[in-house]
Amino acid sequence: MQIVHHPDAPAAVGPYAQAIEANGFVFCSGQTPIAPASGRVEALTIEDQTRQVLDNLATVLSARHLGLADIVKTTVFLKNFADFPRMNTVYDACFGEHRPARSTVEVSRLPLDALVEIECVAVLPAAAR
Repeated sequence: MQIVHHPDAPAAVGPYAQAIEANGFVFCSGQTPIAPASGRVEALTIEDQTRQVLDNLATVLSARHLGLADIVKTTVFLKNFADFPRMNTVYDACFGEHRPARSTVEVSRLPLDALVEIECVAVLPAAAR
């Protein structure tokens, strides 16, 4: 088991790792729409927050030379399920033809009052294991 960290991704807001590599997989902690430069949630819309979250996940994954196309499973946490169609449009555009497994749930509150948080599991190429 190895901690995965990328200095350009937002710092964890608690006692956890950005991601953990284990048994050929990278398990990414949930990312919120924190702008790495400011350490704050700057985006106001669900669309912009979803883009920032996926950018943050991509940055964490890049520490192991992975990207969104290497994700096999995501879990999306929404503050308001009414935002699902707008989040899903951005999600679809970011993933393109790649279709990882996904669960989406509504939660009562997210860190820093974010509208969306996404966690994921990515698979390492056989050569990197």
